[in-house]
Amino acid sequence: MNSRRHFLKKAGLVAAASPVALAAPYVKAQDKKITWRLQTYAGAALAEFVIRPAVDAFNKAANGEMEIQLYTADQLVPTGELFRAMQAGTIDAVQSDDDSMNSPVDIKVFGGYFPFASRYSLDVPTLFYEYGLAEIWDQAYTEVGVKWLSAGAWDPCNFATNKPIKALADLKGLRVFTFPTAGQFLSQFGIVPVTIPFEDVPVAMQTGEIDAIAWSGITEVFTSGWVDVTKYFLTNNVSGGWAGSFFANADRWNEVPEHLKTLFNLCMDSSHYHRLHWYWGGEAKLRAEGGRLELTSIPDAEWKTVEDAAHVFWDEVAKQTPRTAKVVEILKKYNADMEKAGKPYRYG
Repeated sequence: MNSRRHFLKKAGLVAAASPVALAAPYVKAQDKKITWRLQTYAGAALAEFVIRPAVDAFNKAANGEMEIQLYTADQLVPTGELFRAMQAGTIDAVQSDDDSMNSPVDIKVFGGYFPFASRYSLDVPTLFYEYGLAEIWDQAYTEVGVKWLSAGAWDPCNFATNKPIKALADLKGLRVFTFPTAGQFLSQFGIVPVTIPFEDVPVAMQTGEIDAIAWSGITEVFTSGWVDVTKYFLTNNVSGGWAGSFFANADRWNEVPEHLKTLFNLCMDSSHYHRLHWYWGGEAKLRAEGGRLELTSIPDAEWKTVEDAAHVFWDEVAKQTPRTAKVVEILKKYNADMEKAGKPYRYG
């Protein structure tokens, strides 16, 4: 106590002798609030799970300094025009895959569902942050004036149909709503890829404009309401995890203060983590307990034909540019490592 009294007495004498010795109270500068418009690939119902929690958390934690206004699939611009709209500054940020939003970069082919690039959802962030894809994506988008921010995994790619699929031959002639690269790959097995707005899928299934959906796993079939217009779910998947990212207009990103950039990065990480367990649990639970869709399967030996064709497709993509060749090299290295590691990384 004596030491404390001595300190306070001394501090008082210093303050009296020199009024500027004590700093003035901190007053937060009333800067203009930053407002972003962010559009997601996801429809309204799906967006509530795959991005809304992260946006709401950011807006709350930003404490009035910044606000992200969230728009769902095709609400401001069609999904295929997302990149150009963001590049031009019509919108500030995007959550999508490279393939769907038609990015003018050579690596767009790997976005969404690049056939058999992953077996499980955890493969996607591992490829980006442990095997070097993040650096490649950052470089590619820097070249076109857009800031690539963060990649994560979603669900696998399966078929939901109104007729049972039990053999490869059953795919022939199906008009399928799917992603550009997945559709290009699967067309060799007789499917006809169809591109329509996300929200038009249920009506298109009812009217017969499309016969099947190969856009998601079973979690999204239920969440997006597609379970009401389909009867069967094929358990074989074309890829184990959808690869998607957050992007921003480069100028808008550069205007954001560092502490808000850090906050946004944390919220993106939170979003990626949420989806990992939401999809992983949902895929299993709805297969086990869903009941509303009959599960069908193509025998493993026959489905291996599709996997083998995927590796031929990889080699064709590798020939496009030195950068696509580097990505394919990483995919081959990664999958070889997983096979060599064995269980639980790969089960044959």
